[in-house]
Amino acid sequence: MLTAVACLLALGAALTQAQAMDLATDGRTDYVIVTPADAIPAEQTAAQELQSHLLKVTGAQFAVRSEKDGPVPTRAIVLGVTEGFRAACPDIEVASLKHDGVVLRTRGDTLYLAGGRPRGTLYAVYSFLEDVVGCRWWSATESYTPHTPTLKVEELNTVYVPKLQYREAFYRGAFDGVYAARSKCNGHFERVPEEYGGHYRLLGWCHTFFQLLPPEKYFEQHPDWYSEIDGKRVGPRAQLCLTNDEMRAELTRQALEWIRKDPTAGIISIAQNDWGNPCQCAKCRKIVEEEGSEAGPLLRFVNAVAADIEKEYPEVLVETLAYHYTRKPPTHVTPRSNVIIRLCSIECSYAQPLTGPQNQTFKEDIEGWSAIAPQLYIWDYVTNFANYLIPHPNLRVLAPNIRFFVDHKAIGLFEQGDAGSTCGELVELRAWLLAHLMWDPSRDENALIDEFLDGYYGPAGRTLRQYIEVTHDAVERAGTYLRCGMQDTSAWFTPQDVFKATQLMNQATEQVKGDPVLADRVRRARLPLDLVWLSSYRSLKSAAEAAGQSALAPVDLKVALEDFLAAAKRFNVGNYREGVVFTQLEDVLRARTRPPGPPPEQCKDLPAGTWFDVQDNAFMLYGVPNWAKLGQDPLASDGYAARMTTNHVQWATQCRIEADSAGRYHCYVVARCQPKLPADGKLPTGQAFKIGIYDPEATRSLVTLEVSIADAAGDKYHTFDLGTHDLKPGMYFWLAPMNNPDAVEAIYTDRIFGIREQ
Repeated sequence: MLTAVACLLALGAALTQAQAMDLATDGRTDYVIVTPADAIPAEQTAAQELQSHLLKVTGAQFAVRSEKDGPVPTRAIVLGVTEGFRAACPDIEVASLKHDGVVLRTRGDTLYLAGGRPRGTLYAVYSFLEDVVGCRWWSATESYTPHTPTLKVEELNTVYVPKLQYREAFYRGAFDGVYAARSKCNGHFERVPEEYGGHYRLLGWCHTFFQLLPPEKYFEQHPDWYSEIDGKRVGPRAQLCLTNDEMRAELTRQALEWIRKDPTAGIISIAQNDWGNPCQCAKCRKIVEEEGSEAGPLLRFVNAVAADIEKEYPEVLVETLAYHYTRKPPTHVTPRSNVIIRLCSIECSYAQPLTGPQNQTFKEDIEGWSAIAPQLYIWDYVTNFANYLIPHPNLRVLAPNIRFFVDHKAIGLFEQGDAGSTCGELVELRAWLLAHLMWDPSRDENALIDEFLDGYYGPAGRTLRQYIEVTHDAVERAGTYLRCGMQDTSAWFTPQDVFKATQLMNQATEQVKGDPVLADRVRRARLPLDLVWLSSYRSLKSAAEAAGQSALAPVDLKVALEDFLAAAKRFNVGNYREGVVFTQLEDVLRARTRPPGPPPEQCKDLPAGTWFDVQDNAFMLYGVPNWAKLGQDPLASDGYAARMTTNHVQWATQCRIEADSAGRYHCYVVARCQPKLPADGKLPTGQAFKIGIYDPEATRSLVTLEVSIADAAGDKYHTFDLGTHDLKPGMYFWLAPMNNPDAVEAIYTDRIFGIREQ
């Protein structure tokens, strides 16, 4: 016998069931899809997308017709703001839906899917297909469509306008216009055609000062238009003199020409170049002092340009950056109503949310801009530009940071991900997750992650979730300041954590080995962990043997490398770091398979474990091949060395400290220089290069040694004593030339070694 409560529940269920709409029954339907009489291209696409997806789901063919074809039948899916929609939904102010807002509403036997123009109705269809029908678009090429011949729709009453008007997931796989539309992303780089709703476009994109006024065209005649640095006007690698009215007039003229050529773009960028050197002239300095920030002269300048643009193009917005030296908001000047401020988080740590103690200064800056900017956009960094392919555990901060942006009145968000690579860590998950959170920041990020992992990786999904927890726990435990330019994982990924992650990846691989599609997906997900092993094979293998985990290490480094390279190329890896092709990493990794040379003379009689020796093929080189590169050198211990050119002062040769090199060590660097001898054959005087050990946590070098040409020249290598230091993972040795190519031809580094102090 049913209780009273049970009876009420049963009655409620029956009423709900009675209200359900039968869109299809056993693969048949009598519903039609109705478009507005004045349907725009995106609304016509909405009808096509709905029709084709419902056919795949139910097997039923839903006819499409226009509102102008006659009376709309009762059993209809009405798309867009039709007369019927207005009559059925008089409470909805269409203008309030803006460009992207959606309505999903049932009235009797009619389903209304509508929204603002140009994208709202299309987004309403995608919301219905995803949230109600169960379709998923995991990537541009991978999706899931349920098979439901009988499709019932419960009562719907959703009206939603996204708080973020501009949403961009900057991932290589997310640029596809159809995938971007289905993900409800509408940013500058997402190639969304008009029939899929189009997207926001910025004239110039960013860093436009020299796009508008290139120094090669203007500097000779107008040096006063450019930065004054140390009393001298500078063209290359500088900015503009923002208090020069003549310069502003010409820049405005050029900006208006840009707009006239493409007036529909709607936004133009007037923004600083991607380097420092703001103008130091007296007038610019005076404004900086008045405003307490370099953003002061920038914003006064951009406001003046925006005022002139508004006279001819009142609907065009002018965007500028709050970036590096202009990140701090000014004290007095505020942005005009047609100015967008795009605040950049590039200096932040991504191991903590932006409300964490590591990010206190950024928190203060966004609070300041939020108080004065009528239109605040954010440029957020969600990848590791120094190496796309290594683990970068920032998934836990993505949702809190997006909510933080929205809570501080941000209306645009550019999430800069792995645009140059297809093989960054879990890039498919990241692009999908960010798109969903930008559309609705209130979503449960953990539920979204689990949904993707289970749907995309099948039986390996739960195991990959554990892998994610291992990497994130590791970086949080280490307290690492996780920048978007980490060279490697040594600062936070201990051997024990690597072993746990490897066990889980082995398990995930085993779980999908019978399914070629899922196996490929797991193989791609494994590449970042494989690179950790390949990059630190010597120290990880030693640690594995000491921990009784030797089975986890690749048996043969060369075989493991070839497997990694083959997989990366099969997945069309692209770049391995920002602007650097994968083949450069391939060359470095291949060099690491060379057999080691004989041990240093100082170490050959010492017991194992009391010294370390890192040779050139394990160095980190920068600016390859212009600043540094590996090459043959018959004078080196193994016939190879790292060679640096001398026309710069960059730390182009670096050697990171691995876990097995941590401790108190007496440190040595084995290097030499090749001097340029003048006609008289006399050795040049002066310094040849610098050597140091850098501690990123303390942001200082433990030691810096300047080496003279006299001490480094000759037909043999020299051993330089850096003293005894407490070394920690994350620290690194560095060598840098002195920008003296007239005196030194090249600098060669053979090896770096240390002897443990008792």
